[in-house]
Amino acid sequence: MFDRGLNEECGVFGIWGVPDAANLAYYALHALQHRGQEGCGIVAAAPDGSMKRIKGEGLVTEVFDGQKLSSLPGSMAIGHVRYSTTGGGGIENVQPFLFRHHTGDFALAHNGNLVNYALLRKALEDKGSLFQSSSDSEVLAHLIKKDSAEAHKPRIFSIESALNEVDGAFAFLIMTANRIYACRDRYGLRPLVLGRLGDGYVVSSETCAFHVIGAEYIRDIEPGEIVTIDHHGIRSRKYTDDCSHHICAMEYIYFARPDSDIEGCNVHSFRKESGRLLYKEAPADADIVVGVPDSSLSAAMGYSEASGLPYEMGLVKNRYIGRTFIQPSQEMREKGVRMKLSAVVSIVKGKRVVLIDDSVVRGTTSKRIVQILREAGAAEVHLRIASPQIKSPCFYGVDMSTYEELMCAHKTLDEVKSILDVDSVAFLSEESLFKAGERSQLCLACFNGKYPTRLYQPVEQANKERKL
Repeated sequence: MFDRGLNEECGVFGIWGVPDAANLAYYALHALQHRGQEGCGIVAAAPDGSMKRIKGEGLVTEVFDGQKLSSLPGSMAIGHVRYSTTGGGGIENVQPFLFRHHTGDFALAHNGNLVNYALLRKALEDKGSLFQSSSDSEVLAHLIKKDSAEAHKPRIFSIESALNEVDGAFAFLIMTANRIYACRDRYGLRPLVLGRLGDGYVVSSETCAFHVIGAEYIRDIEPGEIVTIDHHGIRSRKYTDDCSHHICAMEYIYFARPDSDIEGCNVHSFRKESGRLLYKEAPADADIVVGVPDSSLSAAMGYSEASGLPYEMGLVKNRYIGRTFIQPSQEMREKGVRMKLSAVVSIVKGKRVVLIDDSVVRGTTSKRIVQILREAGAAEVHLRIASPQIKSPCFYGVDMSTYEELMCAHKTLDEVKSILDVDSVAFLSEESLFKAGERSQLCLACFNGKYPTRLYQPVEQANKERKL
């Protein structure tokens, strides 16, 4: 459970060749709501090829109703749930974007962050491009349409060219009048999965969206791949051979739903195994194990099983309060923590508690949870974190862009223990993350500062801030 400083997460969903596509997109976006709560939208393509968009700020159930969905006819649609990344919030940055062009309208949805966004935008503006938003996602649309000499060629060529110019983390969905292009970054930082529904196809940030609409998982879209979905079926094309599988470790640790599978690994299983490994690395002399709802519960189960200590529901979450990690301001986050969690006094009073959390960013949420347990009468609180210490900023769409806001970047373990007021504290090793997912590659940049992409101006600025 993040106490934050992070600029992700968004979710994308696309559906082709299925009647009432917008209605199904609505249910899929609801399943992806955990990835962004600030805004959402759907663009649908009617049988005549015309496109209509409905978007708004707020939750999926707040933005859409039956009347709005009925105004989005057709068997093809793409949708998006947003947490503000580059460019910040505001209705102009809510996706999908819809672009009108003489060569054909198209819509675009994006999860991730382009690290060379500022350089690309300046270059495009110098050549006359006018931007409708402050979002980095819009850059791709301008790159696709920048060369009028390419207008006579199939659009896949301009998309391929554009994708080779952008750098960073992304899962892009591009919808034209009769097809959807699903594109994943060359590093595999952001997840994107392909499925089948009846005679049509679906694409999503997570497989949990497939479950709710009854779609069948086919495979993960590969890093550096463009999948084209149209009346020909599925066609695949690599826009680069320089690829790797550095999926963001935070997808497994925090972002994704536990019922999702990412690159062949179930998220719940990953978290549970990380909890088992956490006990092996950092056992605690205690009475009960308590997980922080919801993303830490799987790790708490694993720690409990490995230790033999009973797993107890010592903390209860108010289901009607949004995630602190997704809230855009620190003040809102702190108020959210006070409202969202309460201790079960009869469970924790007089007990030595092993508190399992998935991560520590600023430390404000962790400190408050420890305080809640102590106020409920916990005799001891031993904090165990199912991830390594976050010491470096993320530039791939997760909202922790400076060293200053990261507690573990400038504090010793003893200082962290003192600030959080715990009897002991320990973090999972990087090696155990690889073991938990049976993987040889992960993006661990926020833990060790080893970035899989080139370093652009924002990274250089953050490094400069660290030295000051």
